[in-house]
Amino acid sequence: MDLQRVQEALRAGKLDGWLFYDHHVRDPLAYRILGLDPHAHVTRRWFYFIPAKGEPQKLNHRIEAGKLDALPGERTLYSTWQEMEAALETTLRGSTRLAMQYSPRNAVMYVSMVDAGTIELLRALGKEPVSSADLVSEFEAVLTERQVETHYIAQRKIDRILEDGWREMGARARSDRGTDEFAMVQWLQGELEREGLVWEHGPNVSVGANAADSHYEPAAATAAKIERGSFILVDIWGKLKDDPDAVWYDITWTGVVDRDPTELEGRVFKAVAEARDAAVSLIQYRFHADEAVAGWEPDAAARGVIARAGFGEWFTHRTGHNIGTELHGAGAHLDNFETHDERRILPMTCFSVEPGIYLAGNGWGGAECFGVRSEVDMITHPGSAVVTGKIQQELVRI
Repeated sequence: MDLQRVQEALRAGKLDGWLFYDHHVRDPLAYRILGLDPHAHVTRRWFYFIPAKGEPQKLNHRIEAGKLDALPGERTLYSTWQEMEAALETTLRGSTRLAMQYSPRNAVMYVSMVDAGTIELLRALGKEPVSSADLVSEFEAVLTERQVETHYIAQRKIDRILEDGWREMGARARSDRGTDEFAMVQWLQGELEREGLVWEHGPNVSVGANAADSHYEPAAATAAKIERGSFILVDIWGKLKDDPDAVWYDITWTGVVDRDPTELEGRVFKAVAEARDAAVSLIQYRFHADEAVAGWEPDAAARGVIARAGFGEWFTHRTGHNIGTELHGAGAHLDNFETHDERRILPMTCFSVEPGIYLAGNGWGGAECFGVRSEVDMITHPGSAVVTGKIQQELVRI
């Protein structure tokens, strides 16, 4: 933890301090930001208060007195709940506006780690809990130059794997042996392994109607065949295997096997690509102009394009997510749909831009049941924002 940097951020945000609180390791953000052991055995409540000025303060139960010993600051111990509340009031004396892992109305649930009862207690003490969402972004999502380079290493490897994957898929589909979704997932996994990448679950290869399920995962027993005429969606992600600070690369492309796209497929892809480009352009304009942009704004821009194209009902997820050492990171998401994400997109952060249209149900069926998602990643810098990999401009002809 860089105490000076934290306190500078608190003063810039006109906050009196940042109050960390945990019980049973319920707040993984606190452990990462403070540099504590996320596997610690914690059975009693602790508080750690970083004031905007001055020395931090620790509040521990006597049974677990040493849980915060790795951090600077004076320690106060308690045994009873009455002692704890009295000590907390003393610790926070003179401070009112306190950043906490809290979100009003649970709007940004990714940082909403503090229970309602603790918020009630602080309000009863005359305190004003303020969301730490932007602070969390600053200390969890901002990347180093080295981390940015790990993203680009993964980008070059995965872009190559996907290009080879389309060719492999086409060759198999045209051969006597054939192939299916699960077999191609296994092939992609093998390539990721050979390139020294990890990928968690997935990747995802979806055929036809399965592509209309934005979180479809092929299984060996039920995988759809990939053959001439198929519509294919591939979502693939990975990061360097042996670097715990490595950053993910995450993309989605779509294509057709041995045929031209239908008019509907072309129209849907065009709407998705234009929505993607609208979100990218808004972010690039704001960073070039040195103007703030919140996560909900590019989502609204992308969603407006798809709605005007007549497919708004079938854009059923947020436009993008933060990317860091975790695939879905702790920074701002591009979201005005599932949440209203007011977190600022900060310089030196990475995130996906991935609008989609999924035609399933409500009159869509048969050959007209499919989904298109076009996913790219962006990294921001002071004064600029760039797409880090290739940008799909038309459906792939496999």
